[in-house]
Amino acid sequence: MNRKKFLRKGAWGLSSIFAIPSVLATGCEEGNVDPSSCNVMPSETAGPFTIKSPADWVRENIIGDRAGIPLMMTFIVQNTNSDCSPLADVYVDIWHCDANGNYSEYDGQLDGNFTSEHFLRGRQKTAADGTVSFISIYPGWYPGRAPHIHIEILDSNENSLLVSQVAFPENISNEVYATSDYSGAFDTSNNRDGSFRDSLSRNIVDTIGGNITDGYTLSKIIKVAG
Repeated sequence: MNRKKFLRKGAWGLSSIFAIPSVLATGCEEGNVDPSSCNVMPSETAGPFTIKSPADWVRENIIGDRAGIPLMMTFIVQNTNSDCSPLADVYVDIWHCDANGNYSEYDGQLDGNFTSEHFLRGRQKTAADGTVSFISIYPGWYPGRAPHIHIEILDSNENSLLVSQVAFPENISNEVYATSDYSGAFDTSNNRDGSFRDSLSRNIVDTIGGNITDGYTLSKIIKVAG
């Protein structure tokens, strides 16, 4: 799905029309990423809230019934064993919390029991150019962690190639978390986060653009030893 179609109707349906921001993608202030380097993305913990049955959630739109600022995510998977050429036909699993910091499929969340819900989780296979896209909302945060998305890359036999996490620029997060659907300012910066403080430049999104009215789009190259 292209950005124009997403921002017009992808997140909220035909009842809402979103204008296109004049500039959709900008480099990240915190990143300093060298796109020409061909090194595997840092491995990070999968956390306690992994997808219980990823094969059941093959879908592009993972929003479910969650409220929040629309976010279209494009991931480009590259193979470091082949000069970082695109890696086709591998699975990309993603999962993240909602605007209030809750994960689906688990009990003991900030707002209760979500074991029977499956929001903000999904799986897709990469195309010939190594890309997948997901329609979601900007993730919220919970105490002790900076805003993030979990991602796992698996080969066609579902052998894991990489488990990692994607970080967000703090200036964008500050804008989003000031809106009504979110819980206010996050309590842990990227540089103090246990997963990101030693590898932020390689975990943070490559580009992100948009605004709180129209939604955001981001892209991130995920480099794995395919």
